[in-house]
Amino acid sequence: MKKIVVLAKQVPDTANITGNTMKEDGTVNRGALPAIFNPEDLNSLEVALQIKEKIGAEISVITMGPPKAVEILKQSLYMGADKVYLVSDRKFAGADTLATSYVLSEVIKNIGGADIILAGRQAIDGDTAQVGPQVAEKLDINSITYISKLKNITDDSITVERDGEVQTEQIKTGFPVLLTITSDANEPRYPDCRLMLKHFRSSIEINFEEHKVEKMQENGWIIPTITREDLGLEIERCGLKGSPTKVHKIKSIKLAGNNLTMYGDNPTEIKKMAQSIIKDYVEVSG
Repeated sequence: MKKIVVLAKQVPDTANITGNTMKEDGTVNRGALPAIFNPEDLNSLEVALQIKEKIGAEISVITMGPPKAVEILKQSLYMGADKVYLVSDRKFAGADTLATSYVLSEVIKNIGGADIILAGRQAIDGDTAQVGPQVAEKLDINSITYISKLKNITDDSITVERDGEVQTEQIKTGFPVLLTITSDANEPRYPDCRLMLKHFRSSIEINFEEHKVEKMQENGWIIPTITREDLGLEIERCGLKGSPTKVHKIKSIKLAGNNLTMYGDNPTEIKKMAQSIIKDYVEVSG
């Protein structure tokens, strides 16, 4: 049975971005925006669930973030994930892609590795598309990015389609491998009602009253939290200290159209349109 790890992220809803989104240190003021499951990470979880249905697999979902990120882990359980892990420590705050991939790669090693690692192509709060490939590099395994379709999977290999710059590519590879998934790959399923009833009480231990922890453990309702000390990570490679990338500024840009000119589809009108473009955008020197 294959071991699958899905890397997920709780992100601010950038559709509602405002001028209060950035802090002075260049990090995102996440409290100013509603938090959601990163859309393409949902697509990667759906791929994991499809693989599980085809050949059998154990799916573990990992997210790195503050305690409230447990919300997307519960959503993962509702959809069919077998295990979830919250990676949370104040020392991880402000991490860029380099520091994030360092922590995530060490977590994957800590939980026993994986045959297949799945991640969304990119997160909507950063749009870098770097974390997945950087995790693969740190684990010294192959990676395939921009996956738009799961074609076939067997015990020995997986075949996928990826969106190239000018063409669609079909690639077959063995394991272990890391894949980054695009929104074109599938339509994520809805949570399962039975799984929601099973896991709706699940949470991290700090959210439980002390006398209830034992009962929660018996029922499997405690979501494990992994910290820097649990992993024995170098503090200089975590959080802001381990992040050479800094965001200088973010601002909301509104695009406004100018006067609209309509042209017909006959040769005379097309000629007028061409002359107008030349006049506005091309400087001709004599």
